[in-house]
Amino acid sequence: MGENRTAEDVKSKAFRWCKKSIGGAWTRISKEDLEIKPISGGLTNKLYLCSLPDGTEREESEPSRVLMRVYGEIAQRSDYMLRNSVIFALFSEKKKGPKLYGMYPEGRIEEFIPSRSLNRKELHDEKISQTIAQKLAYFHTLEMPLPKQPNFLRKQMNEWMDEVERILQKSSSVEFGPFIRKLQTYQLRKELSELLSIMEKCSSPVLFSHNDLQEGNILLKEEKSDDLCERLTIIDWEYCSYNYRGFDLGNHFCEWSCDYSCEAYPFYSYHPEDYPSKQTQKAFFQHYLEEQNKYLPNPVKVNDELLQHLYKEANTFAMTSHFFWGLWSVVQTEISDIEFGYLEYAITRFDGYFAKKESNKREELI
Repeated sequence: MGENRTAEDVKSKAFRWCKKSIGGAWTRISKEDLEIKPISGGLTNKLYLCSLPDGTEREESEPSRVLMRVYGEIAQRSDYMLRNSVIFALFSEKKKGPKLYGMYPEGRIEEFIPSRSLNRKELHDEKISQTIAQKLAYFHTLEMPLPKQPNFLRKQMNEWMDEVERILQKSSSVEFGPFIRKLQTYQLRKELSELLSIMEKCSSPVLFSHNDLQEGNILLKEEKSDDLCERLTIIDWEYCSYNYRGFDLGNHFCEWSCDYSCEAYPFYSYHPEDYPSKQTQKAFFQHYLEEQNKYLPNPVKVNDELLQHLYKEANTFAMTSHFFWGLWSVVQTEISDIEFGYLEYAITRFDGYFAKKESNKREELI
C-alpha cells in the first residue's frame, strides 16, 4: 500500500509540475494519461521521465518528454537549493545545459536529453579524459553570482561533523553495529582539524567549481557526431561553489576508482588501483591548462613546474574529497531513502583518506 501511495504522490506531483511549467498539450491530458517512469539517477536526487501519450497533438516547440528531478533532503536545504537553482538557470539560458521548464522548492522540470551517463572505465579513456579536462577548464573561468570566499568545504564539513558525531553516539542498530564501531575508531574530529590545516597550507586558486565531477554527472548525448566536446555535457550542480581548484581535480581523480553501477548491495565497488598515475594526471593538467589559456587575458606558461604544482593541489585535495564524501555518506544514512550502502561507502572513503594521506607524506606533498 505504501509503495502504491508513494507512486501516486509522485505522479500527482509530476502532473501538476508539467501542466504548470510547460502548458500547451500538457494541460490537455489527464493525470491518468501522463506516462511516468523512474530512471537511474545519483545518490542524492530521484529522477523521473515524464511523457505525453503517443499521438498527442502538440506544438513543435512543446516537448513530448521531460525530466522531473525531485531533490533529496540534502539538496532541499536552502543554500544547496539556491546555488543549484541559480546555476542551472544560468546554464540553461547560455545553452550550456538542459533547458529549464519549471523550478519548485522540491525539484524542477527540465529538458530530457537522450543520453547516458559515463561509466567508470570511460573516465580512463584518453579522448574522454581530455574532453573532461577541457570542459572543466572552461567552467573554471566562469564568473558566477555566488559568494567568492572558499568557505564551502570548511563550513559543510564542520556541519556534517556535528551530525556524524551525533549519529555515531546514538546508533544502536545490530545490523550496522560493526560499521558504527569501525567509524568510531577513526577519530574523525581530530582528523578534520588536521585536514583543514593541510588545506590552508596548500596554495590553490579559488574558482567556480562543480565539486562533484563523477561519471554519473557526465552525460554522453545520443548524437551522431564525432565531436566529443559537443556530445559530452556536465550536469548536477547542487554542490557547486567557489572553491579551491585542487578539489575539483582531486575529487574527479578519486572517482576513477568508484563504480556506482553495481546491482547488488552495497551498490558500489571500489578500485583504488585505478586512481590515475602521476603521468596520467599531468596529461590531464596539460589539456586543462591549454584549454583554459583560450579564455584567459594573460595565458599561463605551461611547464613542468606548473604541472607539478597542480599535481600537489589535486592530490592534497583528494584527501579532502575522501573525507567530505565520507561525512556526507554517514549523514545520508539518516535522511536518504535511496537504496545504497552508505555506511560501507563512508568506511571506504575514510580508508581512502588515510591511504591518500600516507602516500602524500611519502611523496612529500603534505
